Amino acid sequence: MRVIIVIGCVSLLACIGDDASTVDSEVNSERAQLIESTRNSIAVRGVTAIPDPPAVRQPLVDLGQALLFDKILSGNRELSCMSCHPPQFGSDDDRQLSIGVTGVGVAVNRTGDFVAGEEGRNAPPAFNMHVMRVLFWDGRVEQLPDGSFRQPAGDQLTAEMAAVAEFGAISVLPMFPVTSRDEMRGYGTQNELAAIPDGQFQQIWSAAMARLGAIPQYRAMFEAAYPGQSFDSMTFAHAANAMAGFLVSQFAANQSPWDDFLRGNDDALSLEELRGAEVFMRTCVNCHGDSMGSDQQFHNTALAQFGPGPRSGGGGPSGRDDFGRERVTGNPGDRYKFRTTPLRNVQATGPFGHAGEIVELNEFVRHYSVRLEGDTPIGTPPGPAQNLREYDVRQIEDRLESTLLTNTDDILANIDPLFVNGSPIQPSFVAPISAFMRANTDKESLKRMQHATPASVPSGLPVGD
Repeated sequence: MRVIIVIGCVSLLACIGDDASTVDSEVNSERAQLIESTRNSIAVRGVTAIPDPPAVRQPLVDLGQALLFDKILSGNRELSCMSCHPPQFGSDDDRQLSIGVTGVGVAVNRTGDFVAGEEGRNAPPAFNMHVMRVLFWDGRVEQLPDGSFRQPAGDQLTAEMAAVAEFGAISVLPMFPVTSRDEMRGYGTQNELAAIPDGQFQQIWSAAMARLGAIPQYRAMFEAAYPGQSFDSMTFAHAANAMAGFLVSQFAANQSPWDDFLRGNDDALSLEELRGAEVFMRTCVNCHGDSMGSDQQFHNTALAQFGPGPRSGGGGPSGRDDFGRERVTGNPGDRYKFRTTPLRNVQATGPFGHAGEIVELNEFVRHYSVRLEGDTPIGTPPGPAQNLREYDVRQIEDRLESTLLTNTDDILANIDPLFVNGSPIQPSFVAPISAFMRANTDKESLKRMQHATPASVPSGLPVGD
């Protein structure tokens, strides 16, 4: 009996071993096929890992850090740039719509009223600014191929000021939140910045520099950051460039598993992540290409609209439609188009969309896929168009539900050509694509950002509240 039992056990173990070996062989075969297909797509698309940022001199980093966290640059001295972009929240605010000068507090804990204005959009994160040439959801700050900048101030941003920009478009971007009444400057005559008429960029920038120049520590920090120059010879372009230097130096995120794979490591991705990468490179890469996972172009992908809308330039029957890129170009063909979201650390930057329309990452991926259920109106292509019609308003903040616009038909009239006839993304693609997008997370960069907030700033104003 013992012999039979032993033989039986040996036979059973042999069978199990054979089954396991078969499974391993099948998995290895699938991995090899996925790797080959993905690498072929990478080669065709020219996708590479994000390069390292340039070296930034430490005095410039220190100055930029102080300026970004110092409330002295807001009209009422009650919020800083980082009130809506705190590093501990992934450099966005985890809100659907940001709250500017009407709010109190930081990020998702910021309270206050939503008002029409630029902050009536989702706060974009600040990762990898050294490779971004188009900034803001509508691209109103852009570095052109010849190196010049398209930006809201026109000729008021002089050639001499533009020459200060060491890091491209991100060196220009910080010049504009301080000029926006809704974001930082405020209203009325409550402060000298708010008292300056709209559109007088040079006066606003000069007034901001006067505030900084009244603080001896700032004068010393500017002169250390720009050796050989006196503070009195500098403009706000020097402040903006310093803020860019800090972001470029500290907010790089190019060590994700996906970057590792792009550098040649076939073992960097799990099987599910690899499945997602392979299908992503056949579908989503049409817009989310390039190293950043963004073509830095503008698309109407049928996302819902809600909130107070722009203070000026709104449209539609309600006057609250956010026309997106059209507000910059004046071209009706750009209506409802917004910049393609970069993907590094996207897992940490929800809610997603230009108004934070969708809370969960996998649900955002699902928005671009075909749904197999739901009451679809005749003539609606399966995909984003259908999903817009079935948008669940309950996922947004309660007080915003009543502001959902009934402009679905107008949005769909100008939907991106990629989705006119539906979507190539099947329901079965959602889970692996979501896994791939999580593989775009640079965990070490997120850890570093937890220590990016200074203990104090030269103005003496409180930090981080």
